[in-house]
Amino acid sequence: MNVSVVLFTSDLRVHDHPPLRAALGSGNETVPLFVRDPAVDRAGFAAPNRLAFLADCLAGLDAGLRERGGRLVVRSGDPVAEVCAVVRQADADEVHMAAGCSAFALHREQRLRSALEADGRRLYVHDGVVTALPAGAVTPGGSDHFAVFTPYFRRWSSERLREPLAAPQQVPVPGAIRSEALPSRDEVASVSAGLATGGEREGRQRLTDWLGEYADGYEEGHDDLPGDATSRLSPYIHFGAVSAAEAVHRARSRGGAGAEAFVRQLCWRDFQYQLLAARPGAAVRDYRSRADRWRRGKAAEADLRAWKEGRTGYPVVDAAMRQLAHEGWMPGRGRLLAASFLTKTLYIDWRAGARHFLDLLVDGDVANNQLNWQWVAGTGTDSRPNRVLNPVIQGKRYDPDGAYVRRWVPELAELPGPSVHEPWQLAGLERARYDYPDPLVGLPEGLARFRRARGKDGP
Repeated sequence: MNVSVVLFTSDLRVHDHPPLRAALGSGNETVPLFVRDPAVDRAGFAAPNRLAFLADCLAGLDAGLRERGGRLVVRSGDPVAEVCAVVRQADADEVHMAAGCSAFALHREQRLRSALEADGRRLYVHDGVVTALPAGAVTPGGSDHFAVFTPYFRRWSSERLREPLAAPQQVPVPGAIRSEALPSRDEVASVSAGLATGGEREGRQRLTDWLGEYADGYEEGHDDLPGDATSRLSPYIHFGAVSAAEAVHRARSRGGAGAEAFVRQLCWRDFQYQLLAARPGAAVRDYRSRADRWRRGKAAEADLRAWKEGRTGYPVVDAAMRQLAHEGWMPGRGRLLAASFLTKTLYIDWRAGARHFLDLLVDGDVANNQLNWQWVAGTGTDSRPNRVLNPVIQGKRYDPDGAYVRRWVPELAELPGPSVHEPWQLAGLERARYDYPDPLVGLPEGLARFRRARGKDGP
């Protein structure tokens, strides 16, 4: 009897899962395996919000497998050692897994391949499982990756994505392979109070509902902060509870400007993955150095702390930071504003902001978090690296009536309309009524400091 193993990583689903389908096609029985790697904890990536959402996703994956006669096997330890142990216990001939893009994922794959081949087994790595299009599937002439999004989007759009796979009808699993108990979100401390529920069933339902009811307004409304018109699918796609490739296919079938704008966002995600795959060092180092001498010392540390707490004195920035703390998520426009304010108005190293986001974001991953931070900081692929977003102008544009600010900064709830974006303009006694800080720095002063640091203070 032929047995195979499927190692699940960031692909926690049964629908549109090429490694699972390939494993089922090559053996009579399959062991669906997930390994809880302590190296993730040691590297500081096991944030409470992601651990809680992961527990939901693993429970959902197990439920999906049990509906098909199978179950999920969970182990803890070094993934190579645990996979090899399961392979020997099941007398499996081969292991299937999704390709990763980070240096961590590539190193894990190399180690696993060497260990399996030394034992006479084979590893099959499947592209296009975590992303819609495999990283490196398209490249420009003379380079191993695209550094500009628009030409990448044109090439990406012209490529034929693989067709989504239906979930298997049966997943026969050997009965003798032991499993640890599934983790539970109830076991995780310090989870954001408003964190969404994870899992494949929830993610697929959210995709269906959003495409059916809200996609038409996405092109015009995705930056509308109080309108909350984004899909909120990023955590499900991050954990692979929803397939990026299937989401693209379904959006294109839905059609319309909103669906196409949504597809463009999924392409942006793939763009960052292909960049990281080609330049893994960009996770911690500037992709393009600007010779920055980021602020350090006690004053910078105090400013960073105020930014984390949502007490910068700029209401739209603080609203975004407080939403992040409460939900473990915030919309893309909020991320842009918060990141621009930290790196350019406060002139604090993007790595400090990226670390805080990874501590809280349920959808936080190395490719999209780190490289989007670099894009905003001007050390990444942005063609306008020295642009600075004005939080007052941005607030009035994307939260014109102040509803978003009043929701997340309740101490300003009594301020009417757009005046909520500039509470420092209030007269003395009126200003004293509000327990809200003055701005950490004036916008002209912050802009001048940044331009001097970047050598742009001339005419």
